[in-house]
Amino acid sequence: MSTDSDNQVEIAKKRKFRPRKALKKSKKALAGENLLLTLTIIGVLVGVLIGFLVRMAHPGEVAIKLVNFPGDLLIRMLKMLILPLIVSSLIAGLASLDAGASGKMGRRAILYYFGTTVLAVVLGLVLVVVIHPGKTKAGLSSEKQEHINTLDAFLDLIRNMFPSNLIQACFETQKTVYKEVRHPVAVITHDNITNATQRVTVLPTMISEISINSDSSNITKNITVAKFEHVGEEHFVDGMNVLGLVVFSIAFGITMSNIGEGGEPIKRFFLSLNEVVMKLVGIVMWYSPVGIMFLIAGQIIKMDDFGKVMGSLGLYMVTVILGLLIHSMVTLPAIYFAVVRKNPFIYMKGVLQALVTAFGTASSSATLPVTFRCLENNLNVDKRVTRFVLPIGATVNMDGTALYEAVASVFIAQVNGITLNFGQLITVSLTATLAAIGAAGIPQAGTVTILLVLTAVGLPAEDVSLIMAIDWFLDRIRTAVNVLGDAYGTGIVYHLSKSELADADAREEAKAIEEDKFYKAV
Repeated sequence: MSTDSDNQVEIAKKRKFRPRKALKKSKKALAGENLLLTLTIIGVLVGVLIGFLVRMAHPGEVAIKLVNFPGDLLIRMLKMLILPLIVSSLIAGLASLDAGASGKMGRRAILYYFGTTVLAVVLGLVLVVVIHPGKTKAGLSSEKQEHINTLDAFLDLIRNMFPSNLIQACFETQKTVYKEVRHPVAVITHDNITNATQRVTVLPTMISEISINSDSSNITKNITVAKFEHVGEEHFVDGMNVLGLVVFSIAFGITMSNIGEGGEPIKRFFLSLNEVVMKLVGIVMWYSPVGIMFLIAGQIIKMDDFGKVMGSLGLYMVTVILGLLIHSMVTLPAIYFAVVRKNPFIYMKGVLQALVTAFGTASSSATLPVTFRCLENNLNVDKRVTRFVLPIGATVNMDGTALYEAVASVFIAQVNGITLNFGQLITVSLTATLAAIGAAGIPQAGTVTILLVLTAVGLPAEDVSLIMAIDWFLDRIRTAVNVLGDAYGTGIVYHLSKSELADADAREEAKAIEEDKFYKAV
């Protein structure tokens, strides 16, 4: 008969630390997703080391191209999967829901996306006004940038939502391109013999060019004063029209869910396609540590003089990074905790692979396959929610981009000694929010959309080149914040939609039981 002391000894033996057993557990933990995440983080660190070491050797263009090549392959593989993934996931996800459930889910997602984007913009404006990073212009120079019109940019956004050709939307997007048209408006003639001169007064804002033409006898000189204007023409440029494909897929999926059994064959096709694409994503993921390593190394090699850049843009860089950190570590987790009542940082741990991939690729669209995998496999989020919410989020939810655009716009104003009034700050807020929604999920899309914000408040658009030296680095951080915002949003929508999903499951189960009874009766 055993005594209490014997039982305590047995319990102590069971609790005794066994190194071999612990080692086996740690190896088992590293065998799956943890191993991939560990390799990816190691890839980032090694990429930074390689980049700085190769910079010391002053490599040529051929060497830089070879370093970038493995990273380019990763980007191409991920982008290859974007089209089938977005189309199949949205259509299959919406076809699995009824119109009521998808409508509620969509309203929750849009409300979250718009709300967090506005909060990001306000945070950016507060920080840039308080820190005032544009008090020095040392070492900064600007270059001429392309002309842009705010109204045409937003009209392009709406046009791209409704592509005229779906096949063309897979590889081209519509954009208003401006060309400079010159009009001669005056001719000034001077005769050296009679000393007669005919002059025509021209407004200074119209003067762009003065050309002098002389005849062979050098007696008469004709001076032509020309004015110019920017004329916008609609063109198609390279780049997938993701927004148009998302809108079509949403409409297609909702319509399919409404026609009932008639859409079942197509629904099964898209469900199968989605599963196949996710299997391909799993294969590509094991190459991602190598690709990310060379992407980071290549960018560091091409980086300008780091000391000079930090001297002129260090405070601006600190302002942007501080804003992104506060938004990602305070604002978004606080919203998630307030709604879901669970630890937001445990949730964040589940999407670390997607965040590291976003940092390496600088593209939320290219990271979309990884985000799907993290949410569905690591966090067990319902596939009907991820398939619907994530593609929309990767297209319109750009918290990091919105914050960056707000900070960069006020920074450029400060550099030029321009004080923006309250009304102009409101304009910056609204324009940055809308521009971020319209930003494509591609590298450095924010650099293009910031021109809209600058134009809206009358700031020199060419000064966007002041911040280009460090944009490659900030672009990676804000992309990771964008992806984190998508992930938190998906978790919040999933939590709020559990009752609708349970009702849909109950209906499917009842339908299956009825069908089973029918076949048995037959």
